Amino acid sequence: MPANAVIDDPDSRAATNRLLAGLRAGRWRPSAWARFLARACQRSARQAQLRPRAFTEATLLHCVLLTTAPRSGRRWIATSWALSVTHLGMLGPRRSLGAPNVLTLVRANLPASGRRLGRWVGVVALATDLLDGHLARATDSTTSFGAAADSLADAAFWTWYSLHQEPRTGLRVAALTVWAAPVVAVTAASMRQGRIIDPPRPAVIRPAAAMQAIITLRALRRR
Repeated sequence: MPANAVIDDPDSRAATNRLLAGLRAGRWRPSAWARFLARACQRSARQAQLRPRAFTEATLLHCVLLTTAPRSGRRWIATSWALSVTHLGMLGPRRSLGAPNVLTLVRANLPASGRRLGRWVGVVALATDLLDGHLARATDSTTSFGAAADSLADAAFWTWYSLHQEPRTGLRVAALTVWAAPVVAVTAASMRQGRIIDPPRPAVIRPAAAMQAIITLRALRRR
């Protein structure tokens, strides 16, 4: 593809809204779901073809992660790969994942590939969370892909970390409320409304960031 080629349909949000609107118009019947999945797969395949470099980078990254993961973690990494390569359209005009998104995907797979880090896995997650955002802003490479991947990586890692490292039931419930519940709620609301619903962004206090620090420090102190 020529370097100055324009990738078709760069507005991934509009494309997703059309898919969700069709699902809602079909009243979420099996036939509507079948059309939704078929059209989503067609678009994902097209966007991956338009970004062979990003597709290759995502595939190679997950292959490397597989070499560091036990057999029990392979499904996690395979799921991460599938989600990554089917949402490359969210990169917009970019053809490469870029370092910020690579860091985000590494964090998302720490539950499978980072178990050897022991008690320091939470510290590594915090570090990559700070670094990927800083790099994206410093290099002016923020994308819808990065924003979505960052949110899902946080939800996946910190839910797993809380359930495996935090003995207090109250903090486990708080972790599920902070990370897992918003993902489920936003997904359900988007399906019901037939368009993407953005989660609210706290202006001053970020409960998720506070929970990250609390759970990580507690894990370090216990060990």
